[in-house]
This record gives sequence, C-alpha cells and structure tokens, in this order.
Amino acid sequence: MAFQFKSALIVLGFVILGWPLSCWGQSPPQTPVPGPDPGGTTTVGTPLPGPALSGTISGTVIDQSGALVAGARVRLTRQDQSPSREALSAADGQFSFANIAPGTFQLTIVSAGFATQTFSGILHSGEMDSVPPIALEVATAVTEVQVGVSPVEVAEEQIRVEEKQRVLGVLPNFYVSYVPDAVPLTSKQKYKLAWKTVVDPFTLVFVGGAAGVEQAQNHFDEYGQGAEGYGKRFGAGYADTVSGTFIGSAVLASLLKQDPRYFYKGTGSTGSRILYAIANSVICKGDNRRWQPNYSGILGSLAAGGISNIYYPANDRNGAELTFENAGIGIGETAVTNLFQEFIIRKLTPKLPKNDPSKP
Repeated sequence: MAFQFKSALIVLGFVILGWPLSCWGQSPPQTPVPGPDPGGTTTVGTPLPGPALSGTISGTVIDQSGALVAGARVRLTRQDQSPSREALSAADGQFSFANIAPGTFQLTIVSAGFATQTFSGILHSGEMDSVPPIALEVATAVTEVQVGVSPVEVAEEQIRVEEKQRVLGVLPNFYVSYVPDAVPLTSKQKYKLAWKTVVDPFTLVFVGGAAGVEQAQNHFDEYGQGAEGYGKRFGAGYADTVSGTFIGSAVLASLLKQDPRYFYKGTGSTGSRILYAIANSVICKGDNRRWQPNYSGILGSLAAGGISNIYYPANDRNGAELTFENAGIGIGETAVTNLFQEFIIRKLTPKLPKNDPSKP
C-alpha cells in the first residue's frame, strides 16, 4: 500500500516536471507581416491599384443654331507631348477618338466659316468620355479690299491725256509726258501711239505742205511737176514720217525696251534744264525707268534714212556717209525741239495734266 502511494507520487512528480520542459521547447508564435501574395492581394486582403486603362473621347460639333456641322476638323492634343490626333466630324456632327491614355486633353475644332473653338477635359482610366456638344461661332470676317488699277490701265489713261496735247490746240504733241514718273508703255501702246501720230490729220497736212514747197522749188526734179510729181513727193515725205516714227518709236523701242517720250523737267535752274533737254537727244528712259543711251531713236533715224534710198530718185539718194550725216543733223534737231518743249511749248499747250511738276 505504501509502495503504491510512493510510486504514484513519483509518476506525478515526473508529469509536473515534464510539462514546463515541453512548453520551453516550443518556439513562440510569429506575428504575420502584411505583404503581397501571388494573387495580387496583401496577407490582410487589401487590393493593389491595377494598370491604367485607355479610354474613348467622343462628341458632337454643332453651330450656334444647334445644326450639326459635318466635316469639321477636330484635333486632340495631350500635355504629355504625345503626337496629336485628328478626326473629321461625320454627317451627324459626331467624332470619336479611341485608345486614348488617361490624362488631361484638349480638343481644337476648325471649320470653314466658323471661328476656331477649343475644349479641355480630363480622361480617367478606362473612361468613355462623351464631351458636351461643341458649338461653333460664325467667324468675324475681316476682308481687306484693295481698289486699284493695273499699270497698263494707268499707262492707257496717261496716253489718252497725251493724245489731247496739241500746241495752240492744233499741232499734235503726243510724245511728251508732263508726268515725271509716268508708267512705262507696253509694246502695244507704243505701236498705238505711233499709229495715232502718223494718221493724225495735222500730220497729213504738214506732209502735204512740205511736198508743195518741194514741188514749188523743184526738189527731186525727177518726180516731175503736176499732180503726179506732187503725189510722188507727198508719198516720199509720208514714207519718211511713217518709217521714222514706227521704227524708232515703236519697233526698236519695243525690242530695246525704251520709252520714246520726252519727259518734261520743269524744275531746277535754267542751266540744268538746258542741259537736260540737250542730253535727251541722245539718252532716254528705259522701261525700267532708268536713263540709258537712246539706241532706238538713233538707230531708228539711220534705218529710216537707209530705207528712203528705195523710193527717192537715184540722183537724190543718200549714200551711207550722207545717211550718217543726216542722222547727226537729226540729233541736233531733236535737241532744239527738246529746248522748245522745256521752255516754250508747254505754255502753248492748253490741255495738260493737273499734276505737272511745275507751272513756270
């Protein structure tokens, strides 16, 4: 009996001593640390933000009356410097941009007849953003209308004025310009002015009078007398006028681009005006408005002299030497005529342009 009780005590002692040892041999429990798991959630179940999703931007373009605007050009721009995109509004005025990354955007709408309109907004991830209808205002047109005439028309008007210039109201004085900066003539206008000169009634009267004097003095005696002789003298004189006028003032003036007119100076000292008038017997204005040698006038005189050898009597035909002499005499005559133009003829011409440089 006593042995059984002692054994029971021994067993109970081992049990009591063994329990804390078994506890001391175990590791203490670890506090779980939150962290992501392969499923995309933390150990405590909190979801992480997913990747940004593209979206769509759409809208409608209308005018101020609410009518749909088709064909409007809509440009989409982003603040992230990505390339802009464009679309045209359809027949129902609608437009759309797909696969747009989220963020701030701006729409610029342009359409003919309307003022440019802009719209700004923010597209969120995965959003299908339908912007409010964009109303276009009618453009305030600023139209600049320039009323003017072409240089050809200005020159034509200046020619009309020159064609009214007659010394003492009778003698034609068409080849003088009282406008210092007159517009250069076209080739057509040069021929027109030459034709106007040779068919002028006074030109015919002048040639007829000269032929009468020649017949009275029996110049070109091979022509004879009477109506036939007068007719030959008149024909030769008129041929001189036509050939000299057309060759020097139209044909060569057009080919060499020179102005056949005398440009009245009217200002400055008397000496400067005299030198100007004399110099203009060998110089002229080009169609570029620069002064240059008067090739057309000088060569025209030589050519007309050479042609005259065809129809003048053999005894009165000018050889080459005499032709050049006559050309030199013609230059001197032109210088004298220019002096009259500069100091006298203007005073005797009743119809002149109002913007002449001087009224001496």
